[in-house]
Amino acid sequence: MDQFAACHDEEALERHRMFAATVREFVEAEVRDRAQSLDESETYPEDLYRTMAQLGLFGITVPAEMGGVGADTVSYAIVMEELSRGYASVADQCGLVELVSSLLAAHGTPEQRKRYLEPLVRFERKCAYAITEPEAGSDVGGIQTRAVRTANGWRLDGGKIWIHNAPVADFAMVLARTDPAAGKRGMSIFIVDADRPGYIIGPKEHKMGQRASQVGALTFDGIELPADALLGEEGKGFHMMMSVLDKGRIGIAGLAVGLLQAALEASVDYARTRQQFGKPIGEFQGVQWMIADMAKALHAGRLMVRDAAARLDAGQRATMHCSMAKCFAADAAVDHVANAVQIHGGIGFIRGIEVERLYRDAKIAQIYEGTNQIQRMIIARNIMQ
Repeated sequence: MDQFAACHDEEALERHRMFAATVREFVEAEVRDRAQSLDESETYPEDLYRTMAQLGLFGITVPAEMGGVGADTVSYAIVMEELSRGYASVADQCGLVELVSSLLAAHGTPEQRKRYLEPLVRFERKCAYAITEPEAGSDVGGIQTRAVRTANGWRLDGGKIWIHNAPVADFAMVLARTDPAAGKRGMSIFIVDADRPGYIIGPKEHKMGQRASQVGALTFDGIELPADALLGEEGKGFHMMMSVLDKGRIGIAGLAVGLLQAALEASVDYARTRQQFGKPIGEFQGVQWMIADMAKALHAGRLMVRDAAARLDAGQRATMHCSMAKCFAADAAVDHVANAVQIHGGIGFIRGIEVERLYRDAKIAQIYEGTNQIQRMIIARNIMQ
């Protein structure tokens, strides 16, 4: 299937083809053959990320004058899909940098951009995006981490869990309460360097899937921060974080589409070669229907992701469409990667087989960037308002 056939803008079509070709070449040369070993060792592949930075795969929608690529959101979705087709953990790193760099580009001072944004997209500094707490997952309004004004700036106390890149980050974007009485309007974002006294890194978590993605806890024990650690306006943190979630959900949706693409390719290859009852299993109707349904879901998911991304690029309100794309693509990945395992039969249940890893990698797409239950609430709220 030609994933670009529906595009009628020839200039955009060529640009998107170029992005896809560049990423696919990188994935084939550098990522796919290492995915299994990275999954087994849970290693953070810094060499891959340095290459990605050189290829312009970090800060994809960040303006070029700020050190980014200056591309559109559709390009970002394509990059996430192609990276995930190779290994979802690598795509996850691209998505994390995209969210943090977008916040810095939109709300950072010139000094903050120079200190954090430019090194981030060059992979000279590593970031974490610290929102989740034990009592604040889908309910971001439940965070308890606190920042209190001092004579010289702020004092930060609290803790975060399940934070992407926490074990390796050089700095974290931390959402904290600055006015407990103001609810969601009393939250602010702080840029916190990992070398500050009181910045405590918890153990690395060992996950079911996307195992090369580093996840852990962060504790902030009376960290003294300068006044310029505040990102944007005080009290606007919740809304700033939410402002990048539409793009974040497009990224996860693209990642899910990439997993589904990899599962379809593996299933077709296996169905053509695996012999049972004297012929390839791909000649049996039961297997053909699973492959057909997989291809349908892949095509629909890709179209939904590209449509939501195009709406963002056009400056339209796209929250519902981003939630639809994320919810559909994540559910489709989980459902149909399961069918890819079924097509492979017993061997699909064995470690070292691609579809076994894809099955484990897919599940988290239904959970992070807002669970799919939360996405359904957002969709319904937009329809019924």
